[in-house]
Amino acid sequence: MRRADTAALVSRILAAGVLLTIAGALPWLSQRDPAASILRARYAELEPTPEALDAIRAELGLDGGPLATSARWWSGVLRGDLGASWVSGGAVGPGAAAAFGVSLTLAAFALAVALVVAVALVAPACARVLRDRPVRGAGPAGVVLTAMPEFLLASALLVVFAVQLRLFPPYGWQGMVHVVLPALALGIPAGGLIGRLLVDAISGVATERWAHTWRLSGAPRAVVLGGVLRRAVAAVVDQIGLVLVGILGGAVAVEQIFAIPGLGRYLLGAANAQDLPALQAGLLFVALAAIAVGIVFGVLRLWAWGGPLPSGALAPPPEHRPRDRVALVSLVTASALLLAIVAAGLVRDPYSSAHPRLAPPSWVLPFGADASGRDVLARVAHGAIGTFGPALLIVAASIVVGLLIAFAGSAASGPVDIANATPPIIAGVLVAALVGPSAGGAVVAVLWVSWPPLAAHAQSLLAEARAMPYVRWLPVFGMPPAVVTLRHVVPTALPALGRHGMLRLPGIALALASLGFLGLGAQPPTPEWGLLLAEGIDYVERAPWTTLAPALALVLVSVIAVAGAGLRMPRPRAGAATFG
Repeated sequence: MRRADTAALVSRILAAGVLLTIAGALPWLSQRDPAASILRARYAELEPTPEALDAIRAELGLDGGPLATSARWWSGVLRGDLGASWVSGGAVGPGAAAAFGVSLTLAAFALAVALVVAVALVAPACARVLRDRPVRGAGPAGVVLTAMPEFLLASALLVVFAVQLRLFPPYGWQGMVHVVLPALALGIPAGGLIGRLLVDAISGVATERWAHTWRLSGAPRAVVLGGVLRRAVAAVVDQIGLVLVGILGGAVAVEQIFAIPGLGRYLLGAANAQDLPALQAGLLFVALAAIAVGIVFGVLRLWAWGGPLPSGALAPPPEHRPRDRVALVSLVTASALLLAIVAAGLVRDPYSSAHPRLAPPSWVLPFGADASGRDVLARVAHGAIGTFGPALLIVAASIVVGLLIAFAGSAASGPVDIANATPPIIAGVLVAALVGPSAGGAVVAVLWVSWPPLAAHAQSLLAEARAMPYVRWLPVFGMPPAVVTLRHVVPTALPALGRHGMLRLPGIALALASLGFLGLGAQPPTPEWGLLLAEGIDYVERAPWTTLAPALALVLVSVIAVAGAGLRMPRPRAGAATFG
């Protein structure tokens, strides 16, 4: 086994051990005193005296430190006992398992929708390969399908098809009719992303030398197409696995919107009630699902490659693709519209309740007023600052963390794998359970899942910078390695890494908005976009403008994110180092 492989294996084992210890010690790690919450929930007639709180802590097993708390929980898990609820006192295992079954059912239907959408996007690319023509991007359909966040699409489907048209029930989980809207909300964006990934991979694979060789040797076009598809699937199979894990993360918001008793809603309720044993049980099921997806897609990757191959045996698709005009036009148009909204609203007061309650749009109030009589245009515009300001901090921090992790090489494989497989909303639920819902907690949660792509790209860029001829000669002339790294290697890698970070800015802003929508981020009266949408959703039938304005801003941000990724998606070049 190579030294890098050994380091990666050790890193993954250590990271898993640390994660398991933290998961078991969640009750002890909470910065909010759980004893007070449990005393109010179970013994409302008792006064919160120090003696009563100490008795509750002893009953919960919080008086032995984090290691003892973690060991006690894991010993119960190995016996099949996931603990007792701090709120109801009943066992949490059956409830978590039932909620997990609901989420798996929803995820299965969402996956079916995603596959249909992905096939529809990939079909034109396959037809072009059969006709031996260049493959273009997924086009405007790919941008539209991918640009709608799950929680926003779920809200739109609820308003249109459940509230206005009354074709489907607005909430519940009693039969197939209740599955349609949430499955569409989860499956359409996932299918759009899978389709775009596959089309991008096909466009690169179809131009590789082996494909030209097959064509020149007279291989049937269907055989060439089969080889191209297999090679393309192998190139993106890991990303597809992460998309499926993300379906469980996106289900938190979707289940909350449609009142589905699934694992996402179960986790959110446990976090809000500070019922940490229930939260531990739910997170355990999420982790098991992520592990299962990783194993399945690892097998699929080996099948697609045809078996294990040495590093560099097959080159990845080209880094540079032909310019996507649809993505360019979408990027410019969405950016101009968003800037116009922000410029028009920044001069207005976002907090003053000087207008009639739920006033409709007019020349004075282009986006109307909310339930408190506040100018919606002003709140959306100022919300851009409240959303993009933290997002910029996350990008900067992700770049710094990515650089530091990149220097660790394969030794950082464990933390990268764990953070990369964690959906932002799941991270937000966990942070909120520990420190309470807040804007700072949302920033920490999104940062937790934002640095791995930048770390992988940073490692590739650093390897390229070190391989440059003049850099390789500097130590020969007596320059210390640390000086070479700080003065030449890092400055060479930073510009490309900064561009990559800015491409991820809109997606990070959307993640913050999704946490705000669930009440896990900024708190009222802050004009944060997700919070604005959550505040207006109760009035959507009487005053739809209260949700249309923040929804429009979020859609524009999503289009910018998708279109920007379509113009350029950083990838490690052939021969560059990668984690693991």
